[in-house]
Amino acid sequence: MRKDYGFDTLSIHGGTEENNPKNALNPPIFMTSTYIFDDVKDAQDIMNFEKQGYIYTRGNNPTLQLFEKRMAALEEGEEAVAFASGMAAISSVLFSFLSPGDNLIVHKTLYGSSFTVTHKLLPQYHINCKSVDFTQPETVEAAIDKNTKVLYFETPSNPNLAIIDMERIVKIAMAYDVKIIVDNTFATPYFQKPLSFDVDVVVHSATKYICGHGDALGGVAVSKDTEYIQKLKFDYMCEFGGVMSPFNAWLMLRGLKTLGPRMRQHEANAMCIAKFLESHPKIEVVMYPGLASFTGHELARRQMDGFGAIISFEVKGGIEAAKKLVNSVQLAKLAVSLGDCETLIELPAAMTHAGYPKEKLHEFGLTESMVRLSVGIENAKDIIEDLDKALNASGA
Repeated sequence: MRKDYGFDTLSIHGGTEENNPKNALNPPIFMTSTYIFDDVKDAQDIMNFEKQGYIYTRGNNPTLQLFEKRMAALEEGEEAVAFASGMAAISSVLFSFLSPGDNLIVHKTLYGSSFTVTHKLLPQYHINCKSVDFTQPETVEAAIDKNTKVLYFETPSNPNLAIIDMERIVKIAMAYDVKIIVDNTFATPYFQKPLSFDVDVVVHSATKYICGHGDALGGVAVSKDTEYIQKLKFDYMCEFGGVMSPFNAWLMLRGLKTLGPRMRQHEANAMCIAKFLESHPKIEVVMYPGLASFTGHELARRQMDGFGAIISFEVKGGIEAAKKLVNSVQLAKLAVSLGDCETLIELPAAMTHAGYPKEKLHEFGLTESMVRLSVGIENAKDIIEDLDKALNASGA
């Protein structure tokens, strides 16, 4: 498959090397746990990587492999590993680089479960975590010591949409021989390709935009380092057991076919809604990289091909007004997750980021009253009307 095809073409055809069985247009789902061998030598040759083949789906599967190849093509990497969830991908990649006595440095604002893994779980294995503001690269460099092995961040970050300058962070990491892991869930490879900035590994919660329909869990890690990907797959994914189901991989492949068109509609809607919110008298502040008023706007323009579809904002009147808003919407659904065709709304501090200490929210770039909106692909005017009615009902 040609690597110079456009994104929408690769989303449909990337990774395909031969016709599917029976010349099926859509790839079949190989729902099998086990594969049979011709004889003992055949089994040994496959197990020793001396010939191509499949042994057990926890290690490899044709449906999973196609999804991995397609994600590698879209992220401009060499190979990928599919996982059962985004957190399986994130935790496995972190463990693959870290040992007792090491430390990692993370951006101060992370998805709630990522915060729990880095700040609470890893320290139980004598792996310490330092949290700094990656929007100030000098603070990252100052925090690096001889035991630092990993820099980990999201850009845009969840939920305040902070934009991290990948080019500057990569230069710092290279100077100290530190690995960089970037969570690209919010932007997707349609709007941003971190590997082009020479980061080491890109991770996704494929549950979100990659799937796009809110009906399957999955995660994926992509790298240009094929030797590392083999290690990640067979030493970590296989042994920890966080394998994606072949059926879910098939759903991810289905979702990828429309990733480009969906992201274009998501972003178009988000821009309209961000402007509406910014001009609304009951809104205190809007966080969206596409707005000129947003702190990271110029950086986002330089390193991204679009601004995504997540908007966070503060309602005048604080936490009570925010609660009334999310309880009053009708079209938007009060739910965790993001990236679905439906518009979803939530209060991160009470839901997706509930693991953060309430008394220190400000230190982590959060507030108790912050509202996060995952803009769907409904008609933008309908989403705006829904928000406007809810804001008027909120009494802010």
